[in-house]
Amino acid sequence: MEPGGTKRGAGEVAAAEPRSKLPRPAPSLPTAAALYAGPFPFYRRPSQLGCFSLDAQRRYRGDARALRYYRPPANGQRPDFDLRDGYPERYRPRDEEAREGLDHLLRWLLEHRGGLEGGPGWLAGAIVTWRGHLTKLLTTPYERQEGWQLAASRFQGTLYLSEVETPAARAQRLSRPPLLRELMYMGYKFEQYMCADKPGGSPDPSGEVNTNVAFCSVLRSRLGSHPLLFSGEVDCTDPQAPSPEPPACYVELKTSKEMHSPAQWRSFYRHKLLKWWAQSFLLGVPSVVAGFRNPEGFVCSLKTFPTMQMFEHVRNDRDGWNPSVCMNFCAAFLSFAQNTVVQDDPRLVHLFSWEPGGPVTVSVHRDAPPVFLPTWYVEAMTQELPPPPHDTGP
Repeated sequence: MEPGGTKRGAGEVAAAEPRSKLPRPAPSLPTAAALYAGPFPFYRRPSQLGCFSLDAQRRYRGDARALRYYRPPANGQRPDFDLRDGYPERYRPRDEEAREGLDHLLRWLLEHRGGLEGGPGWLAGAIVTWRGHLTKLLTTPYERQEGWQLAASRFQGTLYLSEVETPAARAQRLSRPPLLRELMYMGYKFEQYMCADKPGGSPDPSGEVNTNVAFCSVLRSRLGSHPLLFSGEVDCTDPQAPSPEPPACYVELKTSKEMHSPAQWRSFYRHKLLKWWAQSFLLGVPSVVAGFRNPEGFVCSLKTFPTMQMFEHVRNDRDGWNPSVCMNFCAAFLSFAQNTVVQDDPRLVHLFSWEPGGPVTVSVHRDAPPVFLPTWYVEAMTQELPPPPHDTGP
């Protein structure tokens, strides 16, 4: 057998065929961490372009009404948060069957395309996506459990990336055990104990936990040569933050089970902290505040993890993760996507698929799922830009 896995005879027959008839090898991208070691790539400090909210019915609102304010327990006061309180009677989880794609971010983009820094022309060279999709790319070289699929379309020069739920992820979601559903609730419940609805207010954990509600920041950045416009959900803002400018005033809130041994902490640093770092670093959020819960579901301690110091916990761990590898792989994927998706057509989708242990592969689809750019967006963007405000007269 030849190294490529083809019998010699078959290879000779193929070589005799006219070159034009030979199928072009499908492009793929390797994901092994060792391939992406090296200097940290350029990443422009994310700057907030704007924000939007999703209300209790998951409707888009072009303002900051859903923003909450960080209000931890007073100094020296021990947290005693019952994360099971209100479950399931005061829980309103959002409909996970509703496939939102990029729709909310696209609504924001339609409203603000005329006022983008660098003008609408800047958008033609940019990549538009959710922060969560970029987080999955960052963690790919170290991910051993879950694959992903990203749909990509080019429209008016802009490359749009939107996640597609894999069959395995869908099956897992539909068979989610009750304990996992309760753990998801507990994460949101923790936010209720740590946030107030207005500056100077107090947290009110007596209300319902409605996961339709979200506050989203829209940011601009650049990774290597790739301009980025992306949006991510933000848990809260800290009125006492040293810098009042977003995203430096934002705080990410997380829960985790209490750790009792060095082995448990090692596992936490290798796996959970990687995801926390990727999420917060991309958005420019300076720190994650974690509530550690006991088996009964009570938060017994709080710990702050500054985003820029998270890597220190695994720096000397040969089974740890490296931020340079994460960012270099993400930059390589964005180049791969930009070079693969060359045709400007919102009805044409390149589906990038990845399973742990393998390379990223690509398939092409037209006029069917997974087409994700909605008609209302394509039609509105195709029309002339509205005139600037000073041309509209009195």
